[in-house]
Amino acid sequence: MAVSQVILAAGQGSRMESDLPKVLHQLAGVPLLLHAMRAGAALDPARVVVVVGHGGERVARVVEAEDPRAEIAHQTEQQGTAHAVAQARAALEGQSGDVVVLYGDTPFIRPETLAAIQEARAAHDIVVLGFDAADPGRYGRLICAGDTLERIVEFKDATEAERAITLCNSGVICADRAVLFDLIAEVGNANAAGEYYLTDIVELGRARGLSAGVVRCAEAETLGINTRAELARAEAAFQARSRADALENGVTLVAPDTVIFAQDTYLGRDCVVEPYVVFGPGVTVETGATIRAFSHLEGAHVSRGAVVGPYARLRPGAELAEDVRIGNFVEVKSAQIDEGAKVNHLSYVGDAHIGAGANVGAGSVTCNYDGVFKHHTEIGAGAFIGSSTMLVAPVRGGAGAVTGSGSVITSDVPDGALALGRARQQTKPGLGKRLMDRLRAAKAKG
Repeated sequence: MAVSQVILAAGQGSRMESDLPKVLHQLAGVPLLLHAMRAGAALDPARVVVVVGHGGERVARVVEAEDPRAEIAHQTEQQGTAHAVAQARAALEGQSGDVVVLYGDTPFIRPETLAAIQEARAAHDIVVLGFDAADPGRYGRLICAGDTLERIVEFKDATEAERAITLCNSGVICADRAVLFDLIAEVGNANAAGEYYLTDIVELGRARGLSAGVVRCAEAETLGINTRAELARAEAAFQARSRADALENGVTLVAPDTVIFAQDTYLGRDCVVEPYVVFGPGVTVETGATIRAFSHLEGAHVSRGAVVGPYARLRPGAELAEDVRIGNFVEVKSAQIDEGAKVNHLSYVGDAHIGAGANVGAGSVTCNYDGVFKHHTEIGAGAFIGSSTMLVAPVRGGAGAVTGSGSVITSDVPDGALALGRARQQTKPGLGKRLMDRLRAAKAKG
């Protein structure tokens, strides 16, 4: 069976003590909701519907940025999981194929697990994702007879014997679209919480003679997040797994516990990452590059053999070619830096192109912003930019051009030319001492 539709319930229950909708809190550099959306995208669904409640407009903007084709359904009253999924009915009216229901506050469901659910639909009308819990706590329990799932009982409604069962409900369900919504229409709220439980469709389906089965996954995949403490535990779990994967794949982490990864961080084999490096979203570091201590990278591409840091910041659009050197307290944003170029200390390079083998001296700045617009700086191959040069964009320094230290460059510099843009020094013999003596005397008088 092909899963042609995904319903994502954005999740309402929250003890975050926050004005931000729960599913927009970040895990591994991106909102919780995007983890679930990206897992669901692995099924290549024809339709995606995200059911939103509290903060729906803010959630909708994030959804649209991630997947412009996704549709939004609004749950104005929170009356349980079946009620939430029912809000997607209109968006999927007339569609054929299976629906899988995911949750925006459950970020760790793996694409492989969803594929297993998809395969299990060949044998069952309804498929539920379950897990064996070390401490079942207040999870709903899956009541089975052999390989058949008979019903799901919520903890509040379970007997003591049922609470002793360790096979628990993740909330993820897959069924044919028509079957799913027909069963949801029969769900009542005669339970301890007075809510419409999506889990009730299993028992309703069995009463119709439909079959139901369970796909098991690791408990860690089903971690739901309702509090900041749970969010912190989820972040720790993600980071631990990412560090272990990096080490397994041939990356050297000098002090693994100090390195922070984003959801999509890619590090090639034989990379070296020193302590206290933070990878934001959108970073690729190729084979053999070195990221030195206390650097922060986001939206950047670092090619083979490049060295970044220590204490460097690469912002979105930073593109470093092979063997580039970006040193301490250097910031790079929206800039292409070609092979072998160096920006070794205390400089800002933004909205620029630095040619191969060029050298940008300490304290130099591409002055790219006029208060309204950003402007481009071009530095040619082999150019030498003297320390503390201010390059007032838009401006071009040609191949092999040289600027004198302390210059303010406001006009293009031809290939091979020397540009000096500073006031002529004046020296007044003895005036420095007389001035300081006068100031000290004034200070002494109080």
